[in-house]
Amino acid sequence: MRPDIILAFDTSAAHCAAALLCGDRLWLKTEAMEKGQAERLMPLISDLLAEAGVVLADVTAIGVGTGPGNFTGVRISVAAARGLALGLGVPAIGVTRLEALAYGLPRPVTVVEDARRGEVYVQRFEVDGPGEARIVSAEALGAIEGAVAGRDGLHSLPIAEAIARIASTRLGSVQPRPAPFYLRGADAAPPSDPPPVILDLAAS
Repeated sequence: MRPDIILAFDTSAAHCAAALLCGDRLWLKTEAMEKGQAERLMPLISDLLAEAGVVLADVTAIGVGTGPGNFTGVRISVAAARGLALGLGVPAIGVTRLEALAYGLPRPVTVVEDARRGEVYVQRFEVDGPGEARIVSAEALGAIEGAVAGRDGLHSLPIAEAIARIASTRLGSVQPRPAPFYLRGADAAPPSDPPPVILDLAAS
């Protein structure tokens, strides 16, 4: 039986990353970039497929990074995954950045990711499953118990590869439609200008 071909990608940080997993074979492409992921993601996927010698119609599942991370980047990947899954008639499987960073590391482990503004994303992964993801001040980092991914000599797989491998473990089970995973509110604030006055011309 032909193995599943899983296409995975992530644009939740300053990169555009994609992986293709087919059985025990893996193709991976990652490009560092602060912006421009929306224009680069599909050409990067096309290059990856060409390198692997497959076409988009061969893909049997989509894995996508859902954040937390850059708001615009997360939305780019999630929207692309939904569109591709719908067009190909294949499942789309969302994977958070934190669980991808924890993949393959010995448990228990705590993943800590820079959230900027003096804060960090934190999630503890026990042997029997993950704890709650949260955002805390960087000063509170010293109180976190256990080994920390990114410290203590611990390293995870490339983000797109981890997403592909996690997605492969979830094939065949009912999965929610991928949605952005945010731990912080949007940066955009509503306008502070007063609302326009609506004149009742019939009363004048």
